[in-house]
Amino acid sequence: MASTEGLMPITRAFLAQYYDKYPLTPLSEDVSRLSSKLRSMSDDLIKELPLTQAESVLANEADSSTPHKIDQNMWKNRENIEEILFLLERSHWPTLLQQQSAPEEIEIAAVLGEFKDKLQNTLKTMEFFQSKNSENVFSTVMTYMPQDFRGKLIRQQRERSERSKQAEVDALVNAGGSIHDRYALLWNQQMERRRQLAQLGCATGVYKALVKYLVGVPQVLLDFVRQINDDEGPMEEQRQRYGPSLYSLTRMVLSIRLFLHLSWGRYEARKLQKDEFAVLEEAVRVYTSEMDRFVKFMGEVFANSPFFISAEDVGAAETGGTDDYKEIVIPVGKTHEVSLAVDSVNSYIGWDFSLIQSKISMDIGFSVEYISPSGEKTMILPYRRCDADQGNFSTLMAGCYKLIWDNSYSTFFKKTLRFKVDAIPPVAEPSVAEAAEG
Repeated sequence: MASTEGLMPITRAFLAQYYDKYPLTPLSEDVSRLSSKLRSMSDDLIKELPLTQAESVLANEADSSTPHKIDQNMWKNRENIEEILFLLERSHWPTLLQQQSAPEEIEIAAVLGEFKDKLQNTLKTMEFFQSKNSENVFSTVMTYMPQDFRGKLIRQQRERSERSKQAEVDALVNAGGSIHDRYALLWNQQMERRRQLAQLGCATGVYKALVKYLVGVPQVLLDFVRQINDDEGPMEEQRQRYGPSLYSLTRMVLSIRLFLHLSWGRYEARKLQKDEFAVLEEAVRVYTSEMDRFVKFMGEVFANSPFFISAEDVGAAETGGTDDYKEIVIPVGKTHEVSLAVDSVNSYIGWDFSLIQSKISMDIGFSVEYISPSGEKTMILPYRRCDADQGNFSTLMAGCYKLIWDNSYSTFFKKTLRFKVDAIPPVAEPSVAEAAEG
């Protein structure tokens, strides 16, 4: 576990100084120019033919304010890129364009393929950026988490949660869910990750059963995960610095999608004009180039961004948590046993121990057994000799579990054991209703 002694979570004032070292080069003026031009062209198409219900929804979104949060804008850009890629599939082109009966339509078809390549590359860049940042935050939390069974349980909980989230997405897709439906679910899942981070910091919700399990976790870490995503927390500085550029790109991708959608819906009555297509082509080129640049820049900012700072940096001191390990001397020829009562299946038995070594190399026997209400014993972890171990398992039966450290084979040396054990009730994923309330 990395030490947090003398550290406290980042503050907005400190981030302001940090971001001063990372000024973002302004977006190309072509972003706003082309966005306005595309919207004007869309308005002309709307005048020629009334909007369908789907077109009205899209036009209203294009007129609405963009989301405030950086990551929500990233999700919206990804969603709109995927919607554009859907329109660029040959099977979704207007029938006349699919037939390519005129030379200009052959030329348009070739350029549409280039659109797809550029947008697919940008989409992959954004996906990698978000995945890497999510992993970095989790890795930072785990770096400061005590490196015993608690850390293993947090990782297991996260892995189960991510598998469950992916299963939800797969089920939605298999049921015929739209791109919009999928991204609405993905954003809700992202918000659930935030809630779980906050729950870890407060030992509430899904982590409520783990209050004692969190003993020994530095308070500075709990403070960090509790406040990192607050609307008015330290990250608001990031949103004010870099948000406006991202908001412009969000509006631009919506403008591209709206114009393409309207053009396809009216292509039978009014083919794309050469000057209109030239604007669309330039817009896709500028959008992908500027978004790629923005994502690369933000990746550098995030990679070097501090999560904790020294008390001297902010003029205050913060101390860490406590240690809940126990020490016991196991005499020659004796054993030490700890019994844990488990009321529910799928509870966790966790342990972490080591010998406080003398100059002579030592080991100790260790095993775990289950004792049924009738007194019958079942070996859970076979006997083995080691100088340290940490681990956990999920119980299949309620009852008594006994952890045994054995020094009976020793003729000359007592052993000083430093250990921590716990029985942790089941940690369940929140229900849909609970998630909605959170």
